[in-house]
Amino acid sequence: MLLPYHTEGRLEAGCDEAGRGCLAGPVFAAAVVLPPGYDNPRLNDSKKLDEAARDALRQEIEADALAWRVARCSVEEIDRYNIFQSSYRAMHRAIEALEVRPDFLLIDGKFFVPYAGIDHLCVIKGDGRYQSIAAAGILAKTHRDACLRDLHTKYPQFGWNTNRGYPTKAHRAAIAQHGATVHHRRSFTLLPGGKQYRLFQ
Repeated sequence: MLLPYHTEGRLEAGCDEAGRGCLAGPVFAAAVVLPPGYDNPRLNDSKKLDEAARDALRQEIEADALAWRVARCSVEEIDRYNIFQSSYRAMHRAIEALEVRPDFLLIDGKFFVPYAGIDHLCVIKGDGRYQSIAAAGILAKTHRDACLRDLHTKYPQFGWNTNRGYPTKAHRAAIAQHGATVHHRRSFTLLPGGKQYRLFQ
C-alpha cells in the first residue's frame, strides 16, 4: 500500500517525469494534488503496471484529483539545456499550471531544482512510496506514450508505438538504416561506439 501523504493536513503535490532515458521525443512531467483521505489501492509505480492498467488509472486520476497538470520539454530544449534541466523545467511547468497551489512538493528521484515559494522533498523511488507521486508518474507516462504513438504514425520506421523512443536494438538499427529525425535527441548517443548517422529524409 502506498502512503496517502507525507504530512497529514498539508496540501501536497506529487511530481514525476517520463522519458528521460529515451533517444527520441519530448520529456514529460506531471504534478498531481490528490484529495485529503484519497486512497486508490491500484496506484503503483507506473513501470510495474501494464498499459491497460495505466490507461485506466489515468482516467481515474484525472477525474479524482483536486488538480493535475502534464507538461513537456521539447527535443530542442533537451538538446540545449540537457535532459536533467529539461526534466526539472517540465516539472516546473506542470506545477505552475496547477489550478490549486500546493503547500509542499513530493518529487520522485534524488535531485530537483527548487520551485520558488514551495518547499519540496526528493524521494528515491517515490513512485513506489507515495500515491501522489505514483499518480504523477502514471499521467506523465500515459501522456508521453500517447505522444509517441502519434509520432509513430508519421515515422513508422522507428517503432515508437512499442519502444516509446527508448534505445532498443531495433530502434538503433532503424536510426542506422534511415537516419535521425527531427524528433531524435542529437545530444544523446544515438548509435553505439560513436558511429555516425545521417539525417532522415
